[in-house]
Amino acid sequence: MNNEINSLEDIKAIRKIMEESTRFLSLSGLSGVLAGIAALAGALIAWLFIDDTWSLMVVAAAVLVLSLSVAFWLSVKKAKREGKHFWTPVSRKMLVHLFIPLVTGGILALVFLCQGNMQLIVPVFLIFYGLALVNAAKYTLGEIFYLGILEIITGLVLTIFPGWWLIGWSFGFGILHVVYGLVMYGKYGR
Repeated sequence: MNNEINSLEDIKAIRKIMEESTRFLSLSGLSGVLAGIAALAGALIAWLFIDDTWSLMVVAAAVLVLSLSVAFWLSVKKAKREGKHFWTPVSRKMLVHLFIPLVTGGILALVFLCQGNMQLIVPVFLIFYGLALVNAAKYTLGEIFYLGILEIITGLVLTIFPGWWLIGWSFGFGILHVVYGLVMYGKYGR
């Protein structure tokens, strides 16, 4: 009986080591909540104060930089608290797979902005952000995959209803992140 218990503990330890070597597990649920709040605040600022596209792009960029900075800071903090390193081969792979679609979508959105195709900018942001999350999910927690799918669906709906861009922004970048962050916080802590 004792050997069976020891064998199960050994298998659990081996599984944990293998998972940590192939997955980046230091994502913070709190960063998802804060990113969602930042997106909702950006949407409120856009709704109340902004009437030109370039100012809207500045607000969108500010929300993105703030959200990524907070996510990075909280993830580093979580990794240190758990006695892990943040910058590992797995975290580098995850970031590369995240940023390729993210940067591609950003460039495409700038092209649409310069061409005057304003109605496609928010859907492009949501779709390519969703693709980035789906792409990075293989190197981190599986829940990221489902958030990515919901972002893609939200972006596709906005291509059909482009007048709903502010609602889509608020839902995709705001509400979905808050819900995702709360789920992650409840499931994995911080």
